[in-house]
Amino acid sequence: MRAAVQQEIGQDKLEVFDDVETVGFGPGKVKIRIKATGLCHSDVSAMSGVLPQPAPFVPGHEGAGEIIDVGDGVTGLSQGDRVLVCWLPACGTCPSCKRGQSQLCLTGFMNAGTPNFKRPGGDVFGFAGTGTFTEEVVVGAGCAVPIPDDVPYEIAALIGCGVTTGLGAVFNTAKVEAASSVAVIGCGGVGLSVIQGARANGAAQIVAVDPVASRREAALRFGATEAVAPDGLADAKARVTGGEGFDYVFEVVGKSATARTAYENTRRGGTLCVVGAGAMDDNFQVNMFELFFDEKKILPSLYGGGDVLRSYERSIALWRAGRIDLEGLITHRVRLTEINDALDQMRTGEALRTCIEL
Repeated sequence: MRAAVQQEIGQDKLEVFDDVETVGFGPGKVKIRIKATGLCHSDVSAMSGVLPQPAPFVPGHEGAGEIIDVGDGVTGLSQGDRVLVCWLPACGTCPSCKRGQSQLCLTGFMNAGTPNFKRPGGDVFGFAGTGTFTEEVVVGAGCAVPIPDDVPYEIAALIGCGVTTGLGAVFNTAKVEAASSVAVIGCGGVGLSVIQGARANGAAQIVAVDPVASRREAALRFGATEAVAPDGLADAKARVTGGEGFDYVFEVVGKSATARTAYENTRRGGTLCVVGAGAMDDNFQVNMFELFFDEKKILPSLYGGGDVLRSYERSIALWRAGRIDLEGLITHRVRLTEINDALDQMRTGEALRTCIEL
């Protein structure tokens, strides 16, 4: 089959090969034919080396498709089932799962060290233990989550990561209160989901911050009350909060510099929610006096900070009710409804460059 492969970390584009095979199918596994996938910023971070990932690898962890084969011992899944790919499945038995913090289960990360594919030249890994920039992928049964028939594959793919991450940061981690003030730094797909979550929770003011004009325009469409470039944040803080700072600030970039900016624009006693995935050598610093005196809550949010299966159900319910717009988000992702056509586009690098620009 064909798949888009990152041969070496730091490559500026993907290469498409037609000699890729899936590996590892057997007991407890399922094989999925990918119908739709998005390029999440975490994929780009892995490709650039910001996030650790062995190479060569197939990027993609935000996907949906149809089960075409089921291994022995798998229950609750059948050939022909429509599923989304969960890149961080819960084992249900580890201490984190037993505490109700399944998003902290390490099972998914352990899977990331096992190759999902092979080529004549050797093993090929799948990003985050999955790898959805391909026609087919083999994953553990826990990674395949059934989706209702009325949920299009494109929307299911987005729920598989970006939507769940953004909405969950609002609902599960920060617990944004009605009538509050919110700033969102970084308005890609996850940031737009944060904005939609803040609106759904009744935030009175939502200020979107991004250097890209098209992203700022999108933020307004998805519920921001205003959108500014980074150099306009200080003025927005003064106007919206009287200079006090926002009740909640979401950092959705994954850099210490923007996290520091987010901290400085959070009011005393307010909440900084760190959503962006950053590098291990990029250190965020606060001094001990301000940490104590300002009493600002610093809350990291991994994959929405809650049970992902419940989060998926919540996203679908809100979408069905018209409370969040997931169709609109598709235009801010790489849309791969026809995987073969998309891989042809990736052969030229156009799809990848478009996504990086978004």
